[in-house]
Amino acid sequence: MIGEGIQEEVLRALVEQHAVRECLVAKIAGGPDWGLSIRLGGSGARWIPVRSRREKVRTWASLTAIGRFADNVGLSGFSVEL
Repeated sequence: MIGEGIQEEVLRALVEQHAVRECLVAKIAGGPDWGLSIRLGGSGARWIPVRSRREKVRTWASLTAIGRFADNVGLSGFSVEL
């Protein structure tokens, strides 16, 4: 679950419990697609990528699409790394 990435259902539960500390959107490997990672808990926590059921990293084609996903799971905002 969290070892390799976090699936949408778990992310939704963590958001409801106010356990998500930070969210970061960045390009995947310098390509055209975007990915979303979250950080939980205290200082020194690592970034955990959001994954799909089949892939280790879920990707989105645009910031608009990732914004709709974030809104749908209850995230109030995220930082974007260009």
